Amino acid sequence: MLGALAVGETRVTGLLEGEDVLSTAAAMRAMGAQVERAGEGEWSVHGVGVGALLQPETPLDMGNSGTSTRLLMGLVASHPITTTFVGDASLSKRPMGRVIEPLSRMGAAFEASDGGRLPLTVRGAAPAVPIEYRLPVASAQVKSAVLLAGLNTPGITTVIEPVPTRDHSERMLRGFGADLTVEELGGERIIRIRGEAELQPQVIEVPGDPSSAAFFIVAALVVPGSEVLIQNVGLNPTRAGIVEVLRLMGGSIEELNRREVGGEPVADLLVRHSHLRGIEVDPAVVPSMVDEFPALFVAASLAEGTTVTTGLDELRVKESDRITAMAEALTAAGARVTETENGLTIEGTDGAALRGTAGAIVTHLDHRIAMSMAIAGLASRDGVEVDDTRPIATSFPAFEALLDGLVR
Repeated sequence: MLGALAVGETRVTGLLEGEDVLSTAAAMRAMGAQVERAGEGEWSVHGVGVGALLQPETPLDMGNSGTSTRLLMGLVASHPITTTFVGDASLSKRPMGRVIEPLSRMGAAFEASDGGRLPLTVRGAAPAVPIEYRLPVASAQVKSAVLLAGLNTPGITTVIEPVPTRDHSERMLRGFGADLTVEELGGERIIRIRGEAELQPQVIEVPGDPSSAAFFIVAALVVPGSEVLIQNVGLNPTRAGIVEVLRLMGGSIEELNRREVGGEPVADLLVRHSHLRGIEVDPAVVPSMVDEFPALFVAASLAEGTTVTTGLDELRVKESDRITAMAEALTAAGARVTETENGLTIEGTDGAALRGTAGAIVTHLDHRIAMSMAIAGLASRDGVEVDDTRPIATSFPAFEALLDGLVR
């Protein structure tokens, strides 16, 4: 997205070529940028400049990607174009109201389906109005949407975060030359961006995705005899909460060759089978690992004692209701799980294998449910069957091949 708003060529290596990323690339092409694949994980983006996006001729199909949709809604909200977003059945169920509200205050107009869902049309404001917006819920997607809208808005747009969320957008915006500042005041993060920016093209090396790594971290911890080296994992402290929580449970996760890549902390992780212990997970860590809880639930189901999670309301509005979906899936595999209003309480097996499933787990078209239950299957007697692995390609197309390569 930022490469498409910079004038000149941005080169990207190490890109995870999931369907979400490809949907975003197609959307930027539709709005005038040249986006080309040069090789495996290598891409080139020739941008059009901030304020110069073209109106797409057809609706932008975002597939399954809620992140792409919400961020692009912000991007186009301050451009004088009309853009329609559509998506698959899963994405079309996800509410977009939390993004519509601040972007409407900036002057954009929206026509959405019932409940603020897709299909949805955005009429960008020209010029947009800078706002000061305090996030009502911890959401990196809402924060990023407002900051991206601020790029083409005269004046200073401000986002106030009562609870810090992942800061990839702030790091990347500064890396492209945006005038962005972050101030800590009274326990809150105050982020300001000056509009009508002139972004400079960059050479970007993308570190490994901690959300993708989480499945293999958990697999190595719960399968007896395992030792797995996972290379080049991004360990941004606003994003890698899963690593710290698993360490608190007794997981052996060693950082090797710690370094910085593209402004992000990175390391290789050496993970060994460990005797895990149940814990009460501090809800304050939720923003730093919100997508990794399905994998954590699997680890908890094989730990000694009880794991209690709370404050997970956000999981109910992901690709599926991940609280209910994981409770049903793990119960079907033989785990002892109690669902609460905003979390799960899991009684672990103390390292004993799960029973496994007699039929297919319903994944609700959710890639993280499918991958999490595949990991649970490795630590079961009878195996775990899932109803559909196709959604995995949205975020991690190489998952099944990598998993096959590790299992002996």
